[in-house]
Amino acid sequence: MDPESIAQVRRFNRTVGERIGVLHDHFLGTDRPVGEARLLWEVGEEGRDVRGLRDRLGLDSGYVSRLLRSLERDGLVTVQPQEHDRRVRTVRLTAAGRKERAVLDRRSDELAELILTSLNDKQRGRLTAAMAEVDRLLTAGTVSVEQLDPAHPDSVACLRAYFDELGERFEEGFDATLSAVPDAGVLGPPHGVFVVARLHGDPVGCGGVHLAGDEPPYIKRMWVAKSARGLGLGRRLLAELEGHAVRAGARVVRLETNRALTEAISLYRSEGYEEVRAFNDEHYAHHWFEKRFDSRPALVGRPADDS
Repeated sequence: MDPESIAQVRRFNRTVGERIGVLHDHFLGTDRPVGEARLLWEVGEEGRDVRGLRDRLGLDSGYVSRLLRSLERDGLVTVQPQEHDRRVRTVRLTAAGRKERAVLDRRSDELAELILTSLNDKQRGRLTAAMAEVDRLLTAGTVSVEQLDPAHPDSVACLRAYFDELGERFEEGFDATLSAVPDAGVLGPPHGVFVVARLHGDPVGCGGVHLAGDEPPYIKRMWVAKSARGLGLGRRLLAELEGHAVRAGARVVRLETNRALTEAISLYRSEGYEEVRAFNDEHYAHHWFEKRFDSRPALVGRPADDS
C-alpha cells in the first residue's frame, strides 16, 4: 500500500476526530463519551435488539454490554429479553433517554451548521459532496461476502427480494418455476457455490455459480438490494463467483439475463463478457454472455471499486 495514502487517511481521521469532538469525555457537551452517545442515538425511537446494535456499529459484545450497563444505570435505556425468544434482548429508550437523544440530535445539527457556516457557498458544496463520496466508499468497505447454503435464512431473504423485483420489472412478471434454475439449491454444495453480501449484518446481495457437469460454470441469481447499489457490490459479487469458478478449473464462465436488467447488461459487458448465441432455454433470457480466462486471475477478495 502507498505510504502517502496511508498517511492521508490518518490525517483525515485525526482532523475529523478533533472537529467533531470524539477526543472529549463530554461529547457535544453531554455527560457521556461518544461511544455511549452514539449507542443511545442508534437505539432510536423504536428500540433495537442488542445483536442488531453490535452489527450496526461493528462492536464486540463485551463492549456493547458495558455501554448498555452505563446507560441503564443512568436510567436512559431498558434491556429486556423478548417474549418469543429470551436469548434475544431488546434495548428501548426511557423517557429520560428520549429526552437526551433529542438533545444529541439538536447539538449534532448545531455542530454541522457551525462547520458549514465557516465556509463560503462553493466550499460548502465541495465539502458536502466530498463527505458523500467518503461515506459511500467507507460503507462499501464494511460490506462482507460469505459463502452460505441457498437454504440459509439470509439466502432465502435475498432470493425472495430478488424475485419480487423481477416480478415488478419483467413485462410478463416472474415465476421461478419457469426459470432454468427453479431451485436455488443446485447453486450450493456439492455442485455449486452461493454467496451472500451483508451490510451492518443485514443481507443486501447474493449470487451463485453452478459448477457441476462438463458444461462451463453458470452464474445465476446475482442481485444487489436497492439500498446497497452504488457501492461496487455487483462487481464484487461477480468477481467472487468468477474466482470460485476459476479455482475449480474453469476457463469459461457463462451467464444470461433479461433485457429489462439494463444495469446487469452494462456490468457484464464492462467486465469482459461477450454476447454469444443462446446456450440454454432460459424462459426469461434475451441476452447470453460468456467470459474466457486465459490465466488464473486473483479475483476472490478483490475490493469493491467506485462504480
